[in-house]
Amino acid sequence: MLAYRHAFHAGNHADVLKHLVLTRVLRYMCEKDKPFTLIDTHAGAGGYSVEGRYAQKKGEYGEGVAKLYDMAVKGDLPAPLADYMDLVRAFNPDGQLRQYPGSPALANLLLRETDRLRVYELHSTDHRILASYLESRPQTQVRDTDGFAAIKAELPSPTRRAALLMDPSYEIKTDYGKVLAALREALERAADTVVMIWYPQLVLLESAQMVPRLKASADSMAKKGWLHVRLTVAQPDVNGFGMLGSGMLVVNPPYTLHDELAECLPLLVEKLGQYDGANFVLEQKVA
Repeated sequence: MLAYRHAFHAGNHADVLKHLVLTRVLRYMCEKDKPFTLIDTHAGAGGYSVEGRYAQKKGEYGEGVAKLYDMAVKGDLPAPLADYMDLVRAFNPDGQLRQYPGSPALANLLLRETDRLRVYELHSTDHRILASYLESRPQTQVRDTDGFAAIKAELPSPTRRAALLMDPSYEIKTDYGKVLAALREALERAADTVVMIWYPQLVLLESAQMVPRLKASADSMAKKGWLHVRLTVAQPDVNGFGMLGSGMLVVNPPYTLHDELAECLPLLVEKLGQYDGANFVLEQKVA
């Protein structure tokens, strides 16, 4: 886990889905005057160069954010996607796609000074970069401790309103169990917390079993139900493996989120799909 560097994957199809959801949740929460707390358990470095050697090694951003970046200028994107791309463009002042904003950078662009930001990153290099990037932001703490374990200290939040983002690498299979335990911990401590859980779509038992287990916990513990979105862009490789896509389970989702995603997903399938069978799933259960 400590060896994982998101820079290799920054701006790929999974980041597009995850950050589209994140921006819509944060936009919604900022509509109310009262401040809220965002907790990011696996924050990464904050921003990433898509021209650097890590991103260039696999070029995953080319099949992700690069497919959408120039469409916003032409007015060819649905409003929620256009808003997300505007934030990416704001992270690139000269207009060229050179840097990709991770979740802390998007939060930095969207949160108000009164909103609290709590970010966790264990990788020593990424933690230093992140701490430097956010050092001037008020109401912010950057910690190099376990984000899963921090939930007990962070919730309930002094702001009462809170959002929690969990997107571990899942390179270690125990992450699947930790995510489930963390969701339960969060909802036990604050049942109305908006919890955003990202997961990779893999040909793997743990991946297939996690979403039904998360839904079951949300059914019994969450105040406002859940929303599940999945974007499948690729087929398994010749050995039957590979990352097929990714998904998000949002517990206590904003009531606006379903329709915003429904507006965007057909275009994401069209632009990011890598085979004819690319597809999406969008389902919701209201408590």
